[in-house]
Formats: sequence, C-alpha cells, structure tokens
Amino acid sequence: MKKQAPTIAFAGFFTLAVLVLGYIMLGLLPMFLFAFGFLGGYILWLSVPTNATFAQIKVPFFLSFIFFILHKFEERYFDFFPRLAEITGVPVPDTNSFLVYLLYAFAGAWLLIPLLVKRGYSFGYYLTWTFFTAMGVTELAHFIFPFFTKEPYGYFPGMASVLLLAPSAWWGMWRLIKRAK
Repeated sequence: MKKQAPTIAFAGFFTLAVLVLGYIMLGLLPMFLFAFGFLGGYILWLSVPTNATFAQIKVPFFLSFIFFILHKFEERYFDFFPRLAEITGVPVPDTNSFLVYLLYAFAGAWLLIPLLVKRGYSFGYYLTWTFFTAMGVTELAHFIFPFFTKEPYGYFPGMASVLLLAPSAWWGMWRLIKRAK
C-alpha cells in the first residue's frame, strides 16, 4: 500500500501531538515511553509494508483490546498514576482536564482500526502499528518501574495484565509483518 504524503504528515503530527501531551501531563519519562509506542509504531508503519486484511489481524486486535481494558482497570484499581507520580515527581493530572480528554481522544482513535483497516486506509494501518507497538513494547515498562521505587523489586500497578497484553500485541505485529509485501 502506497502511503500518500498528506497521510504521512498527518500521522507524524498525530504522533508528535501524543508525545507533547504526554510530556505536558506526565513528564519526560512517560513521554519517552509513549515514544516507543507512537514513534515506534510510526516508524514501523513507514518501513514495513503490509497488505494484511482486518480479518487477518482481528483476533489479535480484539484480544489485545480486551486485555488493554483489563490493564486499564488494573492500573486504576492499584493506583498506577499516583505510583508513577512518585517516580517522575510530576503530579497526577486532573482526570477532568481538557488535556486528559484530548489524550483520551488520541488514544480513542484506536477504536477506528477495524473500520479504517477494513477499508484499506493507510492511516488505519498507522493506528494499528501504534496500537500493537504501544501494547507490546511500551507496556513492558511496568517491569522496569519497580527499579525506580524505594522498595525492593516487586509488583507495580499494571504488571499482571501485561503478561496477557504484550503477547497478544506481539501476535498482531507478527501478523502485520507476515503479510509484508
């Protein structure tokens, strides 16, 4: 699939916007982690041509999405953001702020993946790469966060569900790569 310059530029803007929002709201470390998912996904989208249909990625996509929802519940229940704030020194953002809603809107674009990929839109494949890369690479940071705490290495909020989330995303990435032209 040929990527048109406007789509490449829009995806680049989208990526940059997520990184800037991550920095403003959560600080440098989370922004760096977002970069693995969004910038990494952008680079993979640009460099790995794929002709995967949605039918070929739908099982790993929906599994990853279900595990992502489970992951968000685990993070919320076990106070991930307050624990992250202890590491970064950046206060937890107000969940009712405009910037939080804006970041949710950018991440919410992942809900468009089935529609966009089914129709063969290049931007849909960009979103797919960012989703699988964020879930399969960025979320592994939950295993690194304990090294930045004052306690001995142990559970960090979100760690348990990553054991399901990351492999399902790797499967999705493998399906995209397998269908590379």
